Amino acid sequence: MRENVELALLYHKIPAKERRARADMVMEKVGIMHRAKHMPSQLSGGQQQRVAVARALVAEPDLILADEPTGNLDSAHGQEVMDMLRALNDEGATIVMVTHSPSHADYAKRTINLFDGHVVTEDIREVI
Repeated sequence: MRENVELALLYHKIPAKERRARADMVMEKVGIMHRAKHMPSQLSGGQQQRVAVARALVAEPDLILADEPTGNLDSAHGQEVMDMLRALNDEGATIVMVTHSPSHADYAKRTINLFDGHVVTEDIREVI
């Protein structure tokens, strides 16, 4: 599973030691470090979700498209993922996230609510 997370860094030609260190750091943050040597088929749905989140975050991208990033996670791990997304946003990354959770939508500086494919409300919060 560690190699799955490292794969995103391989394309950036990051040296093996740094790839492993960064993958380990993000896997620890999303609570799957203890599963680093497991195969994807040996992971629960929630653990597989955390692997996907780790793989997306390990390269520290400028744009993250997140479709229900906490969908299969318990509240504690969901909170950690949201905190990581907020930190990346604070560092300059743009996050486009789809969620059905009002508490997760509260993290956003801008929210757009859709109904049947149409914008029904838009809210831009002032950054303090």
